[in-house]
Amino acid sequence: MERIKVLIVDDSALMRKAIKEIISTDSSLEVIGVARDGEDAILKARELMPDVITMDINMPLMDGLTSMQHILNEFPNVAVIVLSSLSQEGALITFEALELGAFDFVAKPSGTVSSNIYIVGKEIIEKVKAAYKYSRKCSIRGRIERPIIKPNRERPAVSTSSLSKSCASKVVVIGISTGGPNTLMEVLPMIPVDLKAAIIIVQHMPPAFTSTFARRINDASKIDIKEAEVGDKVVNGKGFLAPGGYHLTVRKEGIRLTNTPKTLFMPSVNVTMESVLECYGGKNVIGVLMTGMGDDGADAMVKIRKAGGITIAEDESTAVVFGMPREAIERGGAQIVAPSHRIPNEIIRAVMR
Repeated sequence: MERIKVLIVDDSALMRKAIKEIISTDSSLEVIGVARDGEDAILKARELMPDVITMDINMPLMDGLTSMQHILNEFPNVAVIVLSSLSQEGALITFEALELGAFDFVAKPSGTVSSNIYIVGKEIIEKVKAAYKYSRKCSIRGRIERPIIKPNRERPAVSTSSLSKSCASKVVVIGISTGGPNTLMEVLPMIPVDLKAAIIIVQHMPPAFTSTFARRINDASKIDIKEAEVGDKVVNGKGFLAPGGYHLTVRKEGIRLTNTPKTLFMPSVNVTMESVLECYGGKNVIGVLMTGMGDDGADAMVKIRKAGGITIAEDESTAVVFGMPREAIERGGAQIVAPSHRIPNEIIRAVMR
């Protein structure tokens, strides 16, 4: 079997060595070279023709963002995974990299030089494989030209009488993981400001990244979206992003955050969907499961559908990683299957039923 060729780009010799050791543990992957800065990365990409590049951002001579743009312009079939520091600045640059064509990111657990990088080793390997698979399916033009909606800071005025002041009529829960940031930037801006439902977004993302991401999706959306806080009232026409490191649950009096149960992903789609289902009842819940690895949310989608709610899964044709939505479909938890660009209209129709 032909192995996936990986180029590692990092200015730290320690990081290059550690990432190479991680990737070399998987027999389907082959590290074909390492580069010490952005300029070196361009030269190595030309020489070695990698399938996937792991790209550090903060490097001398030429930073990773600039290097990535040169490489993707010259080699549009290469997939780039950004390795970013867990900081506000790191989050801002990472989201910019995603908008410029990076496949996804992995957060270094303890800064630019993370001696404990091994704890995210499994994530690195999984995302390298997913990046390669997606790059075969979708060119860089297709990756960049997914409709990323530009900021819409001027929101139309909405009569407060059209929105519930105390409690949402219905709740839409969107669960999403790998490939999620760009997909959400396609879906959320199409949601109307007068939606007679609240939206809760559960995106698998490190704690340091969710506040920055909440601001970005808020700027691009017609509805107000914020990182959820304890006590926030779930009301029509408002959106809430689950903060990284916590589970978001819902009670009639407002949002709660908890660090139990301990699960692989925190926030967990299953935990939030089941909490909303318990609080609002099946007929008032719309479950949406989109791109991502694994099966988080699939069981909850089954429960929502059985309880009379409406469930929507992203179709394989647009899913960056057809893991979570596939599991929901196979388990019978998807009443509607649609490509990402149709999901906003499906949400609107589901709320109006």
